[in-house]
Amino acid sequence: MIAVDTNILVYAHRRDSEFHLTAAEKVRELASGRAPWALPWPCLHEFFSVVTHPRIYDPPSRVDQAIDQIDAWLETAAAVMLGEGETYWPRLRDLLADGKIHGPAVHDARIAALCLTHGVRALWTADRDFSRFPRLRTVNPLL
Repeated sequence: MIAVDTNILVYAHRRDSEFHLTAAEKVRELASGRAPWALPWPCLHEFFSVVTHPRIYDPPSRVDQAIDQIDAWLETAAAVMLGEGETYWPRLRDLLADGKIHGPAVHDARIAALCLTHGVRALWTADRDFSRFPRLRTVNPLL
């Protein structure tokens, strides 16, 4: 199963992104396919925060546009939501300790823990910070 990180979701949504066409095509392929694909809840939260933020985008996406986009992804037949469960904390605890993670890097550790807990085989991301979690395979679908 492939999981999709916030930056790929943002690029797929924002037509003014230089990576929009490629990201939109890649996410559309996942969403329209039969194979399960994953959306970590923290990535959807961050997606909403980023695309509606007036200091990041001028103009930002409207609240209804961001909600409609999330709804569209969630309504795809093969979408799997990644959330915390019983085995999440032990996995996150190990990642935090092993990687000496602190501060803002905790967000990435949460995503890594969710992916590893749910058996994700690759996280699609353009963020190289995930290299701090060598157990999680990352792929930049924009390359």
